[in-house]
Amino acid sequence: MKPSSPASLRLTPTQWLVCFMAAVGFLFDIYELLMLPLIVKPALATLGGMSPDGAGPLLVPGTPGYTAWARALFFVPALFGGIFGLLGGYLTDRLGRRRVLTFSILLYAASACAAGFSTNLWQLLILRCFVFIGVCVEFVAAVAWLAELFPDPRLREKALGYTQAFSSVGGFLVAAANKYAIAWADLLPAIQGSHEAWRYTLISGLIPALPLIAIRPFLPESPVWQRKRETGQLKRPSLAAIFSPELRRTTLVTAVVVASCYGMAFGAIQHLPQIVPGLAEVQAVAKAAKERVVAEAESTGKPKPPPKAVAAAGKRIEEDKAAEVQLWQETGGLLGRIALAFAALWIVSRRTLLRVFHLPALLVVPAVFFWLSHHLDGAGNLGLVKWGAALAGFFVVATFSFWGNYLPLVYPVHLRGTGESFAANIGGRILGTAAAWFTFTLSASTPPSPARIALVAASVAAVFAVVGAVATQWLPEPARDATAE
Repeated sequence: MKPSSPASLRLTPTQWLVCFMAAVGFLFDIYELLMLPLIVKPALATLGGMSPDGAGPLLVPGTPGYTAWARALFFVPALFGGIFGLLGGYLTDRLGRRRVLTFSILLYAASACAAGFSTNLWQLLILRCFVFIGVCVEFVAAVAWLAELFPDPRLREKALGYTQAFSSVGGFLVAAANKYAIAWADLLPAIQGSHEAWRYTLISGLIPALPLIAIRPFLPESPVWQRKRETGQLKRPSLAAIFSPELRRTTLVTAVVVASCYGMAFGAIQHLPQIVPGLAEVQAVAKAAKERVVAEAESTGKPKPPPKAVAAAGKRIEEDKAAEVQLWQETGGLLGRIALAFAALWIVSRRTLLRVFHLPALLVVPAVFFWLSHHLDGAGNLGLVKWGAALAGFFVVATFSFWGNYLPLVYPVHLRGTGESFAANIGGRILGTAAAWFTFTLSASTPPSPARIALVAASVAAVFAVVGAVATQWLPEPARDATAE
């Protein structure tokens, strides 16, 4: 890094405003994406209909219908997000960073809110596709925007690193929002005739649109992009250009390694809400909650609660414990992003910087889930699961921040959005999130087996991690001061 004067490291009011909006965007990117692991089980139970005997929901873990819809909700939105996100990257280069960023945030916020009012699974799936499209486009536009706003390399690393750290705050907040939605569901207005926590969690995704509407008139365009456009130096972007001989290696290798990072998250970590209810101590607490509902009815002389009400009491306990683990995971992820932001200031080699986090993740994530597959029955293991989730989150989530710092440096201005989008959306959102499809498919069983899910998750994460670790051998080192090119 070149030495910088104290004056050059001071942010102007406009730069603070841009950093604030980018941080909000990054925060709610992850907020929107991490809703699904928390709400997929209750949403499928509600929207999938009741079993023929009326005793419970038709779509429960382990049934073929549940597996098919869960896979669809995880992978189909990612597929659409990746494809249209690539188009969004092209539009970012063609129309400007600010305009595309604004539209993408409004799109995913409105779609997330509307998803909370879904009356069937097809509505939920379609609206989640729009959420993913908005999120995929927003990341690319925000990263290019920030990188070009800060010409000083050291300040650029700080701005990108610390604003991206808010992504993990988003994960932390969505876990907290889901937890409070579960606790306060009965106090909130009824939606579609009931008080279901998953609906309120989805609706909370509207929040990022509110500050954006207020400050949108004060947000500037990227000065680098604007100057090149006004002087006629801005070349026309194209998908073919990122596969030119000088950029082909960069495009292919970054897509593979980004897929590896996402694969560890979506193939393993995001399945924790499906595994945690299988812990013996969680089952014991859920059983006690069910018995308490029956006992309270008997003590007051009321009729015995229907099976659905008794099951709901146990389900809330399971969801609450899963949300607790999610909070630990996101805390680890937040610390990982902060550590990456700090390390980026001192480690010159970008390849080395990535390996500092990626190689430990290669060992930690498969080990945590392999251990979990053999220790669901132990007393006190919920605490160990929390620590394991935090450790896995620390190393894996830090690699997500790495790409925001790295990708703007390896593509010229007129291809920055397109190149970033191919790596993040085709590599990460499509190839990487396909890991969730593999885990769901290979772990499907009747009745559902949390131990099997954990074992398959460990295997899928290991395969993706190894492929990425090997591919880092060919990861190009960016040129100095590359953001102005």
